[in-house]
Parts: sequence; C-alpha cells; structure tokens
Amino acid sequence: MSNDDTIKHNVEHELDWEAGLDASGLSVAVKDGVVTLSGLVHRYADKLRAERAAKRVKGVFGVADDIEVNVGTDARSDAEIAHDAVAALQLHLPVSSKSIKATVENGHVRLEGEVQWHYQRQAAEAAVRALRGVRSVRSQIGLLPGVAPREIRGAIQAAFHRNAQIEANRIAIDVDGAEVVLKGTVKTWPEREEAERAAWMAPGVASVRNDIVIGP
Repeated sequence: MSNDDTIKHNVEHELDWEAGLDASGLSVAVKDGVVTLSGLVHRYADKLRAERAAKRVKGVFGVADDIEVNVGTDARSDAEIAHDAVAALQLHLPVSSKSIKATVENGHVRLEGEVQWHYQRQAAEAAVRALRGVRSVRSQIGLLPGVAPREIRGAIQAAFHRNAQIEANRIAIDVDGAEVVLKGTVKTWPEREEAERAAWMAPGVASVRNDIVIGP
C-alpha cells in the first residue's frame, strides 16, 4: 500500500470517527499527501468538521475542501438567517456584537466590522456557522491594533515556549506593524495550526501569515 493509500484509508476512518458527522456522502482523494474532500453535507458546520478531521491525520500536508453544503429541508430565507445571526452574535458577544454586522445572501453569511481581539472574531464566526440554513461564512471583521511590534513578537515567543505542542526553536516570528509572519518547519499539521492560533492570541495582532511548512 502506497503512502497516499495509507493516508486515504486513515482520513476515511477519521471522518467516520468524528462525532456528529455523517460522512456517508463524502469522498476522499490523496495525491502526494494533499487530501481532496468532496461530496455533500447538510450543514456548513459539518463541512468544517470534516476539514478539521482530515487535517488531524498524520502525513497530511494540505487539504482541498471541495465539499458542497446542500441545506435541503433546512433551507430558510435570508431574512430568517440574518435575524438568527444577529441574535446569536448578541448572545455570544453582548458588547462587541454592536460593532459587527451580518449580511446574508442566498444562505451565505458575511460578517463585517471591527473588534479588539481575535478571539472575538472567532466567537462571531462560531456563533453563526452552526445556524440552520447557513451555506458558508465569510469573515471580514477587522482588528484594532495598538501594541508595539516588539511587544507583539515577545508575547508570541513567550506563548510558543509555554506551549507543549510547539517546538519554538523551529519557528521564526517576523512582525511588521500589526502583521505577523510565521516561518519555519514543524512535524505535523496540528502543530502548524497551534502556532498560528497562539500568534493570534497576542494583543495587537491584526493579521497572521502562516508560511510554516510541514516536514521532518
């Protein structure tokens, strides 16, 4: 069995293992460690769940998510989805939701506005992506920077050294204003994602470009 065949087998099992995900309508293809997911799911949250499951598998270098969301009987009007999106934002972000606007077109949700912290942007996306009838979520929420680049870099380095999942000495951190660029090599996809997540947690970060590659 080739390495790609092994990865395909493991991804298929990981999709079946993922709690709450019906993977019966999904197909997996692998070439040179890059996984392509295709097929249909009924909720946007399931599309993201399948993508995360594939990224967890050892040997996966990249994931092309071609899964389509067919809401079927969950189809709703844009007005109904927008109403629920506003309510969900107010529930999960009672203060910062005032600066976020949700626009819905054919079931596709676009979030706009500005918040202080990246976790607030993540919370806004999480609040709406599980709503019934949502086909996709695109976040255009910006962040309000206000921290010196030297302080940003120091905060990220400290976070990397505290994190047991990250080999800090294999990752370089460049900061230009409020933009962070991560470079280097890690052994697994989850470690790459954890490094990006940790970088986003630093105060004052407005964007993160993850150029970390996966290798030995």
